[in-house]
Amino acid sequence: MKLLLTSAGITNPSLDTALINLLGKPIAEANALCIPTAGYGHPQTNPSHAWRFISGQEPRNPMCELGWKSLGVLELTALPSIGEERWVPWVQETDVLLVNGGDALYLAHWMRESGLAKLLPSLHETVWVGLSAGSMVMTPRIGEDFVGWKAPTGDDCTLGLVDFSIFPHLDHPALPENTLAHAERWASSMPVPCYAIDDQTAIQVTGGVTEVISEGHWKLLKT
Repeated sequence: MKLLLTSAGITNPSLDTALINLLGKPIAEANALCIPTAGYGHPQTNPSHAWRFISGQEPRNPMCELGWKSLGVLELTALPSIGEERWVPWVQETDVLLVNGGDALYLAHWMRESGLAKLLPSLHETVWVGLSAGSMVMTPRIGEDFVGWKAPTGDDCTLGLVDFSIFPHLDHPALPENTLAHAERWASSMPVPCYAIDDQTAIQVTGGVTEVISEGHWKLLKT
């Protein structure tokens, strides 16, 4: 799987170019499935957030509105009730999964419960574009600072498909606590390398190579 782990979606030309390069074709020729699930687990979101994501009404966080050839919704909480024989082909046939923000632990839980987490290693050519929690879910841990929804396991562990953790929305004007100093304190308690990234930044992981793509600012806090 090819990963483009963003803080806020495809917010600038550099991230747009990175996405096209990962797809290997123009966005207008690519089929996408969007995953809104993480939004339902976060205490500060409501159903309108899911609608805005799905319908492409989030201009500050461009994902579904990029001009895809086709766009469908993959709601993870529904998948256990319909059987893998139906939904697995949908995922295997799509070019890209667009994964909304919200609560990373809730998203990780439903990725495991639905079977999507188990399927991911076989999706060699599929692109995963994460937004905030949709990116953090790929890391080993999110840290106690980001725990909202309580996982049945009682810990802060996510999927661990990459070997680093992410502090998103660095210096966001609506999130005054998201300072570099706060990010550095967060990183000090983490057992893995940590990146702090702002909303103009993404971390690309493909073929075992990690690359930061940015028109903003970011910092590798811990190696």
